[in-house]
Amino acid sequence: MNRKNRIIFHIDMNSFYASVEQAYDPSLKGKAIAIAGNPKERRGILVTCSYEARAKGVYTTMSVWEAKRKCPEIILLPPNFERYRIASKAMFDILRSYTPLVEPVSIDEGYMDVSEMNLSGNAVNLAESIQNRLIRELDLPSSIGIAPNKFLAKTASNMKKPMGITVLRKRELPERLWNLPVIEMHGVGESTSNKLAELGIKTIGDLATIQTGVLKERLGKIGLRLSERANGIDDRPVDPTSVFDTKSVGNSTTLPYDETDPTELNKVILKLSKKVASRLEAKNLAGQSINIHIRDADWKNKTRSKTVQNRIFEEREIYQLAKDLFHSTWNGEAIRLLGVTVNNVQDKGDYVEQLSIFNFEEHAKEEPILKLVEQLQDKFGKEAIKRGIKLKKNPSLESKTSFSKDFLDDHK
Repeated sequence: MNRKNRIIFHIDMNSFYASVEQAYDPSLKGKAIAIAGNPKERRGILVTCSYEARAKGVYTTMSVWEAKRKCPEIILLPPNFERYRIASKAMFDILRSYTPLVEPVSIDEGYMDVSEMNLSGNAVNLAESIQNRLIRELDLPSSIGIAPNKFLAKTASNMKKPMGITVLRKRELPERLWNLPVIEMHGVGESTSNKLAELGIKTIGDLATIQTGVLKERLGKIGLRLSERANGIDDRPVDPTSVFDTKSVGNSTTLPYDETDPTELNKVILKLSKKVASRLEAKNLAGQSINIHIRDADWKNKTRSKTVQNRIFEEREIYQLAKDLFHSTWNGEAIRLLGVTVNNVQDKGDYVEQLSIFNFEEHAKEEPILKLVEQLQDKFGKEAIKRGIKLKKNPSLESKTSFSKDFLDDHK
């Protein structure tokens, strides 16, 4: 089908964690509730909250103490990751009952390509059917965006919440989007917004109409991509197989109090490195770059990354690289949050390690083993013995955290 005739849905579950809790316990319906970490520590930051709580001025990422101040009657609940995973799987099962072209992108949102379905020219009726089933069967509200591509569908689903259905056509962009501040555009964060502001780009319309040469010089390929999005151009297909692509494995933590002691900060980095290594091991993955995320007491964020020649998966190496990155970046300011992530990950069995003057001796030691394997294969057949058998890992608690895309394992 011609890409111009595509019909893409973006389904976004409304206040997903809070809605799951209200569906699980109907006595919570109509009440201000929030999902948070440990409320006794400052790390108790709201993961999400119900629309009743939002009406009282509470919002996601607000600290627990501030939420209580704004809404004394708020009900705080600890996250129940398994409950959310079950609800997510049920939600995507419903979507797949309409079409196999479903692409989960997070635990509570995904795309559908319904272009080939016989819609009799009315995609809104199908969206209403999906939305009603999610309510009737799971008691979970959702918003659905309908558009000719993924970017516009994602933008449309954000336009009306909760329980909205919004159609967004490319020709409507000048009227409906271009007057909005550029930071409201999907894919533009605070850092990118600041860079765009330096170029005089304040609205989405400014981004859509500026000369692309200026954007490319300042932001490279990302700038050109953002310009295309602002003009409603997005050729990405809905890809059900994307669930097999894990791009990064990371872990972060908000510290109990602002920390300036290098020894204590190193301990935090070590703890994070252990968790990342454990999750990589559980998934049989390794990566080739590492990222450190730093948030100071003034909520200013810094990220630094380093790419290495060979795969990273061992705790010791992750810790050393992360620690070095941190200390080469840190200026002694009080730290509020730290995160460690291994990027560009893939199955360990798919890596080909590069020989260098630093590791050739290690490989030389393996040469007799390789020759023995070859001899046994010549004698008994290629399947008789294999080097590096890939075993399927059993998921552990370390590999099933809520805020990563580990939930995608449920869709494989």
